[in-house]
Amino acid sequence: MTSEAASDAGRRQHYADLYDPTPHDGPTGVLLGNCQAESLRQALAGSDVRLLRVPPVHELEASDLPHLERLLAGVDVVVAQPIRDDYRGMPLGTRQLLDAARVGARSAIVPVIRFTGLHPWQAIVRPPHDPSAAPPIVPYHDLRTLAEAAGADASAPASPAALREVGQASLDQLRWREERFGTVPISDVLSRPTFDHMRTINHPGNPVWHVLAARVHEALRLGGALAPLPRPLLDRVHAPRAAQVIDALGLDAEPREHWIVDGEAVEDGDVRAAHLDWYREHPDVVVAGAEWHAEAMAVLGL
Repeated sequence: MTSEAASDAGRRQHYADLYDPTPHDGPTGVLLGNCQAESLRQALAGSDVRLLRVPPVHELEASDLPHLERLLAGVDVVVAQPIRDDYRGMPLGTRQLLDAARVGARSAIVPVIRFTGLHPWQAIVRPPHDPSAAPPIVPYHDLRTLAEAAGADASAPASPAALREVGQASLDQLRWREERFGTVPISDVLSRPTFDHMRTINHPGNPVWHVLAARVHEALRLGGALAPLPRPLLDRVHAPRAAQVIDALGLDAEPREHWIVDGEAVEDGDVRAAHLDWYREHPDVVVAGAEWHAEAMAVLGL
């Protein structure tokens, strides 16, 4: 068996609920979105609905669509993040997915959780030429490193007011997305955040999943009792904890200057050096990042 065939076989086994479902007497459901959807699925363990495991939508291929259509036609519950129509050229938009679900299926929309209040310099950049392009070591950009790569002076520290302003703007954006898409809310939980709430700007910690799962459970009247989370979710990458942020937000926490990646400490200076080298090879990413995050960079004095 070739490595490609082995990988495909492993994928089909991992997502057997999609490709080779086993019969189930009780109600079933599916959660659709990015990696956060899988975390929510795990946090909802213990409900009386069997929640099926499917690939994140950015990994679905055209060959998966017949399997997904069959699954949606039979489930009792659909939970989805906001996804635009015809995402990646396929009918994977939230509206399209809900339309494909069987008549009478209960549904809820949950927000994509992105919050920069604890990590105000951290950013995600989707370069137009290759939205999947990401820098080495950790797939996050530091606006200070981006500014340096663009030739700006990034040495001046941001004021406490500026750090709080960036966090409030991020919280306001999350609330706006909740209202626009009619999602189950979670922004209120982040109004007084701790580092337990967000490991990075888009990897919530267990306290967030506990609350969101409880709210989805109630909104959809799932029944059963949610089980305690057996392990930390989205635990692979932890960002540094800046002393400036701790002071600005009045947090009860110790600063940590390094990243934690797969359980190992990685010096922030090593990440910065690797990213600067990568930016020299990808100058278009610097341009795209500086344009997309211009407002936050201005607030932070970059």
